[in-house]
Amino acid sequence: MKIRHSRINIQGSAPTLRAALTVRRAVSRGFTYIALLVAIVIIGISLGAVTRYWSNISLREKEEELLFRGDQYRKAIESYTRAVPGRVEFPASIDDLLADNRTAVLKRHLRRKYKDPVSGEDFVEIRDQTTRRIIGVNSPSDKEPLKQANFPEEDRDFEGKKKYSEWRFLYIPQPGQLPPGYPLPQGALPPSTPGMTLSPGVSMPAPVQPPGMQN
Repeated sequence: MKIRHSRINIQGSAPTLRAALTVRRAVSRGFTYIALLVAIVIIGISLGAVTRYWSNISLREKEEELLFRGDQYRKAIESYTRAVPGRVEFPASIDDLLADNRTAVLKRHLRRKYKDPVSGEDFVEIRDQTTRRIIGVNSPSDKEPLKQANFPEEDRDFEGKKKYSEWRFLYIPQPGQLPPGYPLPQGALPPSTPGMTLSPGVSMPAPVQPPGMQN
């Protein structure tokens, strides 16, 4: 009877053991699932941080390229205005910078027509309101720049701007860059002049001929 009773206890405990094992497996699966979710969240955060990091790196490279290309346009406009002795004239189109045929020898003031590296589109032409000639360019992008300070001297007005389109690469002649006898164009005072700022609607008079050369 004792042996038979022992067998009955063992057989009776089997379902309990199986249930306990089932609960342990379920708890283990639960912890594994939670750990997996935590790992996925951590990986997602890490990937997001890495993506933002490389995105910022890429954008900073585009900003440097934007500063370079904008400056190329500004220098090309300056070169165009000074290419013909005794004649101050701004380009009517970007093509004029690529092929200047005002003299017997064709001149190229701009190596090629650059695209805006931020938007991938053409630069916006900034034209004088009076002559409709090109005095500069700017990016068409309204995104907020990462770079907010430490600009080159010629671009110091870009500090604190909220849009790339506010980075305006203008060529405004300074007094020493004009031939003797030429009046200083209105609104073309050097940016460093105390109390003077260059407004978006800056306007300069039409090209003039030096004294004695007018028709």
